[in-house]
Amino acid sequence: MEDITVKWYWPHVEPAAPPARAMTDAPFADRDFVADAQAHFDALANYQVTLKSTSAGAAPVEVLYCYRKPGFVRMDFIRPHAGATLIYSPETGKVTLWPFGFDTFPRLTLSPESRMIKSPKGHRVDQSDLGALLVNVSALQHHGDTQVVGAEAFGMRRASHVIVTGRPGHVVAGVSRYELWFDVNHGLPVKVASDGPSREPIETVLMEDLRIDVPGPQLRSFG
Repeated sequence: MEDITVKWYWPHVEPAAPPARAMTDAPFADRDFVADAQAHFDALANYQVTLKSTSAGAAPVEVLYCYRKPGFVRMDFIRPHAGATLIYSPETGKVTLWPFGFDTFPRLTLSPESRMIKSPKGHRVDQSDLGALLVNVSALQHHGDTQVVGAEAFGMRRASHVIVTGRPGHVVAGVSRYELWFDVNHGLPVKVASDGPSREPIETVLMEDLRIDVPGPQLRSFG
């Protein structure tokens, strides 16, 4: 059988910390976009998005990602491993993997800690949602500086560009700097770039076609 190890990329969660106040002369300097995004995430029931990830030394990853509270996750891989599907259930604490398509043979039941379904940096499927990302950003924000660059065109929409940089020697989940673009309409991030302790690029993730509170019949099944 061919190698069915599934690789994906997303920061894992660390304990939450109170967010810091933005420090910049740019417009909206007193607004905490990270806290606003967290509030929007807390209010939603589900979301669906196409994730496009690029990182140094690795093939691009494209995934149709679905999330439903209290923590159900579904990933349908577009590339690599086209057709593979992962579903995590918080009810069982397990991940179901269909390497060759949803509801086909074989079907594997795995722990979220399984190396087969962790990213190369050890990130877990059950800690891959926007809420987990925002917890990490908030933790770094608490031990660093936040700069609001301003509003920028982002495709056909506009986004608020924010940079969160940890103090020297401080990292969260291996990240010392986050650069984020928050959609001005729904307040959630639509692009995130992360750097390591030496400012080496780790990953850039684009979030396209983000849909929030998708009606049940239109939301992909979680098994």
